[in-house]
Amino acid sequence: MRVDLLTREYPPHVYGGAGVHVTELAAVLRRHVDVRVRCFEGPRDEPGVTGYDVPAGLAEHNPALRTLGVDLLMAGDVAGADLVHSHTWYANLGGHVAGLLHGVPHVVTAHSLEPLRPWKAEQLGGGYALSAWAERTAYEHADAVIAVSGGMRDDILRVYPHVHPDRVHVVHNGIDLAAWRRPEGEAAAAAEEKARALGIDPDRPAVVFVGRITRQKGLPYLLRAAEHLPDDVQLVICAGAPDTPEIAREVTGLVEDLRTRRQGVIWIERMLPRDELIAMLVACTVFVCPSVYEPLGIVNLEAMACGLPVVGTATGGIPEVVVDGVTGLLVPIEQVSDGTGTPVHPDAFVRDLGEALREAVSDPERAARWGRAARERVEEHFAWQAIAERTLGVYRSVL
Repeated sequence: MRVDLLTREYPPHVYGGAGVHVTELAAVLRRHVDVRVRCFEGPRDEPGVTGYDVPAGLAEHNPALRTLGVDLLMAGDVAGADLVHSHTWYANLGGHVAGLLHGVPHVVTAHSLEPLRPWKAEQLGGGYALSAWAERTAYEHADAVIAVSGGMRDDILRVYPHVHPDRVHVVHNGIDLAAWRRPEGEAAAAAEEKARALGIDPDRPAVVFVGRITRQKGLPYLLRAAEHLPDDVQLVICAGAPDTPEIAREVTGLVEDLRTRRQGVIWIERMLPRDELIAMLVACTVFVCPSVYEPLGIVNLEAMACGLPVVGTATGGIPEVVVDGVTGLLVPIEQVSDGTGTPVHPDAFVRDLGEALREAVSDPERAARWGRAARERVEEHFAWQAIAERTLGVYRSVL
């Protein structure tokens, strides 16, 4: 079987969970099938991977139009595949067109849904209508849709009622258990040095956040909630790639304001290589995921695999990952129904988030116990080999 994976993100250009997912999925599927990856942002040297630039005639147009131009180039090259599998709206239309053009099944993996991210209009302007159209068209005509969580499956069926429930399959995101783990021995000492170089004191408790600066990740709520943390607790924020200048200014202002009120606010604005990211994680006490929209959250799996408990919002797929009181804490949230995920009572959400973080860091022995349980949970439920087998089962169901 030859499978062509269509994606915006692929190494070295990976910005979020979808890119991580495709990278790991491609690696594990190659043990079973012939995999060709088609991605954005120019040529790659890796065998079996083709990267595409935006067609010259579209270079100055709206970002959504540039995306659709790359999609058409990718679709043309799918000839010879037995199945095409697209990821995110950036590649969905390419998968749809490829399926029609070459007469092969099209499988979509749902990492997020455009109608539930209305703030994207800040980035794309009128292109947001195009991104929503491309996604809806692909989902409604796909031979199968893979949802990365049960919560995501519910969202798909609610947002796209023309998609038949029998075509929507739940296959969770996965984690490379060998790559993501707490260092031991000499590696642990080296990790501590890397953490200190980042400005983190491993001898003090710390809450750590990793994610892009985008509305869905809820970073402004975390920065307000951090005022509830004890004075000796560090707040480590590894966040960059802001969606818009507006949210960049908002987050910068909140960080500067927080720094006037407390010590130990560490903001790492660059994407860290895996060894430094692991070093940062294991130097901290608790991982926080304050998202208002999160279909699953690969960052939660990465933190848990490194032995950290997670304090996360009880929304989307997060409750399918974090077991409240066992591998961390879930923060309740009541959300408006306009698609933004905005808390109905933002002050209450900030207060509850702050109280959950305070509770999580208050007992180091319990936090360590939760962290060990977190590692056990990802070993039992989120290993990539099992996820590859489920994905192949979806492929076989449409061939």
